[in-house]
Amino acid sequence: MKSLLELLENDATLTPEQLAIMIGGDANEIKDIIRQHEKNGVIVGYKTLIDWDKTERSMVTALIELKVEPQIDRGFDDIAERISNFPEVESVYLMSGGFDIAVMIEGKTLREVAFFVAEKLSTMDGITGTATHFVLRKYKDKNTIYHRETVDERGICAL
Repeated sequence: MKSLLELLENDATLTPEQLAIMIGGDANEIKDIIRQHEKNGVIVGYKTLIDWDKTERSMVTALIELKVEPQIDRGFDDIAERISNFPEVESVYLMSGGFDIAVMIEGKTLREVAFFVAEKLSTMDGITGTATHFVLRKYKDKNTIYHRETVDERGICAL
């Protein structure tokens, strides 16, 4: 059986009453547990996933890998915190492998993303290299499948 946190992670719209039925418990107890998880920072937020490709909004998503010189007594934390403060930045991860930090950003155009990398990231003290990868299409994000194929009345497949 899935835990309360797993259920909420997959669908944050579930009510305490629904969760109580799914995991066996009392709705008021579930509310208290959720409030405690929020207070303790276990639950850090709630987000809605939107397939922006199906809207009028045009955005470019990029994964930027960074080589970073760790700082004495702070390692990668200080630079990761500074990067996290940019409004364009969606996510920041410390990574293993050839690069140290991975950054996900969104911009209105390729040029805007390139400007962000050239003018904001690569000029920061401690960053010694970057590699930018543009997302061409999302198939699955946070356990949600995008672009399900549909077949119209003529039998033609459409995305």
